[in-house]
Amino acid sequence: MFLVMGITGKVGGATAAHLLAHGKEVRALVRNREKAANWANQGVELVDGDWNDSAAIEQALKGVEGAFVMLPAVWAPSPDYKEAKSVIANYVEALAKAAPPRVVALSSMGANRTSGLGMITALSLLEQGFRNLKSPVAYVRAGGFFENFLYGLQVAQGGTLPVYYNPTNRKSAMVATNDIGAEVAALLTGPAWLGHRVIELGSMVSADEVATQLGEVLKVDVKAFAIPRAGWPAAFEQVGIPKGHTGPAEDMFEAVNAGWMNLGVEGTEHVPGTTSARDVFAAAQKAAAA
Repeated sequence: MFLVMGITGKVGGATAAHLLAHGKEVRALVRNREKAANWANQGVELVDGDWNDSAAIEQALKGVEGAFVMLPAVWAPSPDYKEAKSVIANYVEALAKAAPPRVVALSSMGANRTSGLGMITALSLLEQGFRNLKSPVAYVRAGGFFENFLYGLQVAQGGTLPVYYNPTNRKSAMVATNDIGAEVAALLTGPAWLGHRVIELGSMVSADEVATQLGEVLKVDVKAFAIPRAGWPAAFEQVGIPKGHTGPAEDMFEAVNAGWMNLGVEGTEHVPGTTSARDVFAAAQKAAAA
């Protein structure tokens, strides 16, 4: 039995799907059973609770062979990242008491740093918070998700994909969420390890390459366009981040553009992605047409 947190999201869902495909039993901690009904129909054991309840997490961890944990995405965090700190404290309390045989935690490229990361600060805090756990822990430092470009299926028909990456031909680590799920499942079910390890997951890809692959799916010539820095706040507000709270998202892309998300941090392992942006776009387009 393996515990998967965030099963109704993309990464948690991909992890659960890969575990089930390998014939493994899966348990999920969920706030909304109705939202997770599809997983229950596939045999996933649902436990009521969420990451704000350490007792519920501990209960869900009982008897598992391994656990996948992650932080909820908070696009407008408090200045002190109290939301992430609270969830991390709950995880640490539950994991210390339950002591599962292995833990895989979703992190991010750049989480080795402690400042100037914007939203990725939460994952840096997670790695720091887990440092003293006695269970074997693997941190999967994923690159930027190809799925974050899916807005392009609607906006790029005119031939332009607006991005925050600047310059657009500069490569940074990117990955598909399906590849994250596959790697997490492999870590949970593969050979055991001792201590803590860090896996960088993804391949070096540029926004220009993503735009080209999007164009191949749309059958339109698509070029990446770097949103001017002064326009970032308004652009983030358009996707739902409250005015005056876009700073963490801006800082995250500043860090990406500064080159802090490159592969090859000392002491880490590297697993390249196998799913391309083209694959992600094609799958999403097919699902939308179904």
